[in-house]
Amino acid sequence: MKAVVQRVTRASVTVGGEQISAIGRGICVLLGISLEDTQKELEHMVRKILNLRVFEDESGKHWSKSVMDKQYEVLCISQFTLQCVLKGNKPDFHLAMPTEQAESFYNSFLEQLRKTYRPELIKDGKFGTYMQVHIQNDGPVTIELESPAPGAATSDPKQLSKLEKQQQRKEKTRAKGPSESSKERNAPRKEDRSASSGAEGDVSSEREP
Repeated sequence: MKAVVQRVTRASVTVGGEQISAIGRGICVLLGISLEDTQKELEHMVRKILNLRVFEDESGKHWSKSVMDKQYEVLCISQFTLQCVLKGNKPDFHLAMPTEQAESFYNSFLEQLRKTYRPELIKDGKFGTYMQVHIQNDGPVTIELESPAPGAATSDPKQLSKLEKQQQRKEKTRAKGPSESSKERNAPRKEDRSASSGAEGDVSSEREP
């Protein structure tokens, strides 16, 4: 799932020459739903959008307050074109969720936003309709958000290192077998004088950055 969040002084949606939705100060969210999105990605994106600190606090400190902190409005627009993949110069949208499925998913997204925040402050356009979206960007401030892809949690270096160490320990345990492992634990340790003299210092120095 992808979202483009813009801080706005006002924004509105017009369909067929008639304004159907409008907000004052707050954020305008353009949302692109992909084929692989699930409830997990939906909840992740709702949290990110509502807690994104794009506003200043009472003392004028920038990037301190979220739309919820300020009690501002949110205008959401479904925009499948965010899932675009270029084939040469031609946009291709095969990664976007099909219309029928996407509409239900988008409605669930709006429901989650309203459940988490104040329902009367959440506005939206008209799904699957040609719209004119009028955005008065404040700043300008535009933030791109993307939910983690399935399995992406392991791409974090710290998490990956932790998982690798866990896997290595499991492999060592399997290789030794339970009887050999217990023997090693119970066996008295032999003092290696050569290692305690110079080698120990070498090991310490290797561990320091």
